[in-house]
Amino acid sequence: MTVNITNPVAVRGVSAYLLKGRGKNTHFLLMRRTDRKSSFWAQVAGKIEENETAWQAALREVKEETSLTPASFYSADICEQFYEIDRDSIWLSPVFVGFIDESHEVVLNEEHDIYEWVSLEQATERLIFASQRNAVKTIWEEFVEREPSHWLLIDQEALERTS
Repeated sequence: MTVNITNPVAVRGVSAYLLKGRGKNTHFLLMRRTDRKSSFWAQVAGKIEENETAWQAALREVKEETSLTPASFYSADICEQFYEIDRDSIWLSPVFVGFIDESHEVVLNEEHDIYEWVSLEQATERLIFASQRNAVKTIWEEFVEREPSHWLLIDQEALERTS
């Protein structure tokens, strides 16, 4: 028996989790998506466009969906994954973490109807996919409970100068 797999693993999208506050007062931004058959809570997520790196796509999606610009932006050093039934492929999304200044206001685009800044516990209750819940737990451990590694920091200006 032969199996025709044209693209078994695809990196076509990104996820970005936005945080504000410090220590135990850190909160995740979740938004209720309205573009599906039913609404659900999610982080910033979107597709990588042609000639765009994953981190550039994540920053663009953050700006488009929230009008926010992170004060600092990191690779979370993990990927979310899920099986896409209709394409018979595994979707991998690099995960990014952005820290938002407390004074900045969220302005949602048409993909969402409301947002909330939530605790780790609230985030794990609201997120519907295991890879999302695992991502927020890892982000909490690596970016809240400890100082994130400088190796994960995305120096946007330096990277743009080299491309």
